[in-house]
Parts: sequence; C-alpha cells; structure tokens
Amino acid sequence: MSWKEAAEPVLTRMPGVTRPEGHVPFKRKLAWTAGVLIVYFFLTNVFLWGLPSADAGQDIFGQFRSILAGSQGTILQVGIGPIVTASIVLQLLGGAGLLGLDTSDPRDQVLYQGLQKLLVIVMVALTAFPMVFLGGFLPASPELAAIYGQTTIQTIIFAQVFVGGIIILFLDEIVSKWGVGSGIGLFIIAGVSQRLIGGLFAWGGLPGEAGIIPTWFSILLGQASFPSLLTGEGLQALFLGQGALLAIITTVFIFVVVVYAESVRVEIPLSHARVKGARGRFPVKLIYASVLPMILVRAVQMNIQFLGRILNARWAGMPAWLGIYNDQGQPVSGLFYYLNPIQAPGEWMWWLGEASQAVWQIMLRVGIDLAVMIIGGAIFAIFWVETTDMGPEATAKQIQNSGMQIPGFRQNIGVYEKVLDRYIPQVTVIGGALVGLLAVMANMLGTIGAVSGTGLLLAVSITYKLYEEIAEEQLMEMHPMMRQMFGGR
Repeated sequence: MSWKEAAEPVLTRMPGVTRPEGHVPFKRKLAWTAGVLIVYFFLTNVFLWGLPSADAGQDIFGQFRSILAGSQGTILQVGIGPIVTASIVLQLLGGAGLLGLDTSDPRDQVLYQGLQKLLVIVMVALTAFPMVFLGGFLPASPELAAIYGQTTIQTIIFAQVFVGGIIILFLDEIVSKWGVGSGIGLFIIAGVSQRLIGGLFAWGGLPGEAGIIPTWFSILLGQASFPSLLTGEGLQALFLGQGALLAIITTVFIFVVVVYAESVRVEIPLSHARVKGARGRFPVKLIYASVLPMILVRAVQMNIQFLGRILNARWAGMPAWLGIYNDQGQPVSGLFYYLNPIQAPGEWMWWLGEASQAVWQIMLRVGIDLAVMIIGGAIFAIFWVETTDMGPEATAKQIQNSGMQIPGFRQNIGVYEKVLDRYIPQVTVIGGALVGLLAVMANMLGTIGAVSGTGLLLAVSITYKLYEEIAEEQLMEMHPMMRQMFGGR
C-alpha cells in the first residue's frame, strides 16, 4: 500500500471552504474580500488572554512582521508563518520527487491540498509551542499564574495562538476561492500599508514616534530643533534622522522599479485555433515568478533566528561561536549574527557609531545577506515556477488546452515547450535574483515606517497584480464569452 492510499482517508476529510459551484460575480468577490479584510483587522486587535497588560514579551518576529502579516500579542501572533513554512516543506519534497503527486490529476490535487493543510496545522503547533513554553517570548500574567498556575495559563495562551493560526488559514482559503487574489497577499498588503501610513502620518507623543509629515511640520514651525545642514550632523539628521529623506527616496525608488519591472516582458503571440481572428499574447514578465518566493527565503531566515533565540533562552552554556545575544535578544556575534539579515542603515553604517562590531564583521554579514537573498531568490523562484504550473511544460499544456496556438509553429505541446524554454527559465532566475537584491538594498537604506525591504516589494508587487486581476475580472464581466473561450466558468 502506497502512502497516498494510507493517507487518503485523512487528507480527503480535512476541513475546508467549499468551492463555488459556478461563476462568482465580481461584486460578490469584492464583498467577500472586504469582509475577510475587516475580520483580519479585527483579529489583529484581539489580544491574548493571560498576558501581562504591559508586556507581551519579546517579539521574536519583529523584523519579519511586515511579511508575516501578524500582530504581536494578539490571536494572530504567528500570522502566515506556518502557511509559508508548510509551502517550503512541500516545495522541497515536491522538487525532490518524494511526494509522487501529479497536481494535474484531480485526485492527487485533492491529496496535495489536504497534505498542505495538515502541514500548516502541524507548523502552527510547532511554532506556538516553543514560543509559549520554551522561550519566554509570551509570558503569562503573574497575577493569573498565581491563581490558576503557570502551566494552565500557558496552555490557554497556546490554545489561543493555535486557534489564530487555523483562523488565518481558513481566511486565506476564503479569499482564494470566493474573493479576489489570495489571502496571504491581502494580509501582507494590509500589514505593510498600516506601517507605511503610520510612518507618514502618525502623531506621536514622544520624540521619534511621530510620522515623517508631522515631524517636518514641527521642524518648519520651529517646534523641533534641527541642526544646521552645513554640518555633518545636519546632513545625517536630514537623511537618516528626523528628516528620513533617504527612507522616502528608497521607498519611492523601490515602488518605481517594481512597477517598471512588472511591465517589462517578452510577449509570445497566440492565436485561437478555432476562432478566426481571435488573438492574444502570453507575457513572460521580468519578475515572472512574482515576489512571493521572497517570503520563502525570509521564512527560512526567520526560522533560523527563532531557533537561535530559543537556544539562547534555554541553553545557558551555548558556545560563543553559535551566537552571543544582547539584552534586547539580538545576536551581536557568532553564526546567528552573520545569518541575521540587515534590517536598518545603522546595522551596517559603522561610521554612525551604532554598531559595536568590527568593520570586517559587518561587511561579512552584508555579504552573506546578499548571497542568501540573491541565490535563494533565484532558487525559490525556480521552485515556485515548477510547483505552481508556470514552467515551460505546464504552460505549453495550458496553451494547447485553451485552444490557442503559437503562430508559425506546429500544434504540438513539445514544440510549444521548446519555444517557452527559451525564455521562462532564464527570466525566472534573473527576476528572482533581482528581487533579492532589491530587498536587501531597501533594508540597508531604510524605508518609510521601517517596513522591511521584502515587505515593501511584496506589497507593491501584490497590489500591482491585484489591480491586473481586478481589471481582468471586470473585462470578463463585460464580455462573458471571453471567460468561456479561456476555460473559465
């Protein structure tokens, strides 16, 4: 008996959201998407019962919050992390040919989706358990612990975090089946947008808490002191301090580059074999695999840092070569320091005096971060293309099944695959490496609201694709025959 036959009774009975039986009108899709978004924002403000009111513990995912779409100390503590981790595991197993599943087969497709959901549930538990019981990142309230016991309160906190991870899984499934785009993308846009708006417009009571626009108003009105621009201190304050000019330039630059890269494409002409005069184009974009594979790279780095913090919290005699941590729970030397991605200009601009490491240590960390993101971006982009049926072979089948053909070539899947093989693999690698480079560059220079470079890239790219999908949905609503021609319902 194969593993598929043994696991089929479990995987096919995994709870899920029912697919719509027919075409979902565009307005209804928007309503479902907006409803899920409202629920998401509500849940990010539902705080875990059992935590001290003044402290939710160290946010071990702080530097990855913009791509995890979660909120510290709330029921959505783990965010989309378990979903991403499960995707990494499945991609690695599928890429190595260990699953033996053909996603074009309806039966295997159901098994794949059930396996993915089961893995997500396991990952939620594996993420929440050490967070609550081992690392002390979510401490229980001393008052409640004295009444009910520390273990009891921690168990209740674990149950809340676990339920939150399952809720976000089903919210993602609702958007994917009934809404526009994907839930993961929607939640990332929501989280990044919050931080961008806060970084621009927030009115803080303490110095450094206000957004860029209120800060500039205070400076122009003379309510805040600002050093002379003719001094080095003034230029530093303008670009890296209160003025945050470098963050503004970096954010705008990333936005322009991603939008431009999304529009750069090689268009392969198509014509319909049965409908005379019906023509189209298959675009092979520069960022063909999208920016989503960057989540996978960052998720690997996040899990490594998570492991380092747990070891530091539980292993008193951890060797120095593995890592030495400061009072804020950040590695300052050792292996975990070099594998920790750069998150702000002060972490590598040694001349600012914020970094305590030697110049060669800082440069080695920057070099490792660049190598991981560029090489990892290219590798995960290839995995993404192959596992989401975007590769040359799968695309050639889709073209033939849709009734389209490439003019000037025989109507044969093998021929179409050779044509697509000239472009897709090369563009996938180049696009993945480019996105990795942009992500590191944005982190190193800083962005509005201290959004991570990966988070900003994801938000811009996902928003652009969401705009394209909405435009396509509106076109299909206006011309229903087009939906039938391209295999829609």
